[in-house]
Amino acid sequence: MTERTISPSIELRDVARAHRPIEWGRWLLWIVVLAVAADFAWIVAYNENFGWPIVAEWFTAASIMKGLSVTLGLTVVAMFIGTAIGLVLAIARMSDDTLFKSLAGLFIWFFRGTPLLVQLIFWYNLSTLFPEISISIPFGPTLVSWNTNDLITPMTAAIAGLSLNEAAYMAEIIRGGLLSVDKGQVEATDAFGMTRGRALRRVIIPQAMRSIIPPTGNQLISMIKATSLVSVIAMSDLLYSVQAVYNRTFEVIPMLMVAVIWYLIITSILNVGQGFIERYYARGERGASDASVRSALRQEEPA
Repeated sequence: MTERTISPSIELRDVARAHRPIEWGRWLLWIVVLAVAADFAWIVAYNENFGWPIVAEWFTAASIMKGLSVTLGLTVVAMFIGTAIGLVLAIARMSDDTLFKSLAGLFIWFFRGTPLLVQLIFWYNLSTLFPEISISIPFGPTLVSWNTNDLITPMTAAIAGLSLNEAAYMAEIIRGGLLSVDKGQVEATDAFGMTRGRALRRVIIPQAMRSIIPPTGNQLISMIKATSLVSVIAMSDLLYSVQAVYNRTFEVIPMLMVAVIWYLIITSILNVGQGFIERYYARGERGASDASVRSALRQEEPA
């Protein structure tokens, strides 16, 4: 029995004509999903009960834009303060000092274990418990004091509530990111005599950012939505501004759609920004750790 030989030209021709089989089930699923989505979009667009002309009229109204600016401002300030406090708490939680570790754990336990809405109401009504806020020597004379109602305005109550609650969550996010760094990197910084603070700034935190950025982006998006809770303490954010309008006009659904669309726009922009930052810190992941140590050591060398 003779063996058939196939010429190289025939083999190349067969490979050139090869193609993936058409996945009819996947294409059918796509068609069904797109048809359902198009039908839903058509129903929503032509449903007069949504009041789209009213949505268009109020979408960029002065009161709505003012509330939007308050929402964005609260988010930026609370996120900045919360991240800064969270970094300190994360480092304290990882320290060998029992006092710092215990205090940080107690802070995180309390602010993660109670609802944000309750915390906001508590801060807003702080004067009920403490009519005056004072700085004094323990069991000694009072050095200075203030009227609590003068200090705790809706703005300060909102910033305090959002920031401290965010700090508790950011502390655990940052701690998880720091723990994700290879222990060999920490040992390398110790071997070369780098101080703990410089090792954190130059080596550990840059590597931990790959694990910190994704959950931090989620927290930022959650913060945008959590600012809507400050409306219960008469803080004129986006939702409060919308409520003020529909309480006068009784156009509840159209005004809520104004808020929904603005929240979706903001979160979509943040999602895009988060994607760019994640790709930036993911560059050269394999050799990044060794390169960061070498770069830090070069900066340590005297000129």
